[in-house]
Amino acid sequence: MVDALGVAVVGFGWMGRVHTQAYARLPHHYPRLPLRPRLVAVAEEVPGRAEEAAERFGFASATRDWREVAADPRVRAVSITAPNFLHREIGVAMAEAGKHIWIEKPVGLTAEDARAVADAVATAGVQGAVGFNYRNAPAVEAARDLIAAGGIGTVTHVRIRLFSDYAAHPDGALTWRYERARGGSGVLGDLASHGADLARFLLGDIASLTADTAVFVPERARPAGATAGHALAPGGERGPVENEDYVGCLLRFASGARGVLEACRVSVGEQNTYGFEVHGTRGAVFWDFRRMNELRTSLGTTYQDQPVSTEYVGPGAGEFAAFQPGAANAMGYDDLKVIEAYRFVRSVAEGTPYGATVADAVHSAAVLDAMARSVQSGSWVDVEAS
Repeated sequence: MVDALGVAVVGFGWMGRVHTQAYARLPHHYPRLPLRPRLVAVAEEVPGRAEEAAERFGFASATRDWREVAADPRVRAVSITAPNFLHREIGVAMAEAGKHIWIEKPVGLTAEDARAVADAVATAGVQGAVGFNYRNAPAVEAARDLIAAGGIGTVTHVRIRLFSDYAAHPDGALTWRYERARGGSGVLGDLASHGADLARFLLGDIASLTADTAVFVPERARPAGATAGHALAPGGERGPVENEDYVGCLLRFASGARGVLEACRVSVGEQNTYGFEVHGTRGAVFWDFRRMNELRTSLGTTYQDQPVSTEYVGPGAGEFAAFQPGAANAMGYDDLKVIEAYRFVRSVAEGTPYGATVADAVHSAAVLDAMARSVQSGSWVDVEAS
């Protein structure tokens, strides 16, 4: 007997749709999961958007006020995919109402915001999952296992890159993402938060860092109405961009390894160029999100002129077997969110956290806060313990 889990989605832009579709796919990929999500409610403040989502995806009810979701006894779990500045208020309120939460990163604007949500989750005794989807790629999990097993020796250094062009167009709309009060630290929260999580997931805690940031597109056009995604607003009144387009960061890990983390949202010619290169004393491992199901490895004992091989990950890696029967059958971005949904619902079913949690979001946010402090001071800073 499979029990129903009443779920709601708060905020229905692109990411709200991705969460909704992930819930719908769970029975197909994980038929033995003891809970089956039931779409109970959707909340979105843009007029008509919630009603459209309910009609399209089958939510039982729609509202413009997320507080109605918090008070709804049918709802046991909530996806929070609203803008960043609402994460703390909604996350704390949902946890205090006894709802399990699956919240998108960066869980607020600061580490203080993330800690507030984490504290609320812990106090309420509910589950709190976070949308660090790239760590769910089977190849990334295989890379982590290889590193942990000493397959590349002692890690010496890593380079993590997150380059995209989604904000490169000069007519890109001046949405909440570019405001300090609502979007927080710009590309730090949007992309570097993933980089900080990947760094810790692969190599452990970051001890200290030094960072530099820049704004390369200083003005954008104000949109005439509600927007979704990264819309253009040609001809609109220009306004200032208040947060970062670019961050470059040198890292020192607690292990002694060194690292470089770069993220940019205005990189012309780069479409989701996300990945890492990890080097050790006798090998290396490389991953590129655009070739998500591949790992490039250099393994052996020759050191000099050691060849690099390409491995197509298969059913033995991460959750690959839930999607494809054999290596080199491709998985995609939405599959990573299905894995995330599975681990969230499994956490609810078993009362034990699986996958990325709000505690991981606190660690990532502490790294972002350290980046901001480093930029202000122009020096190396310690990453505050989480």
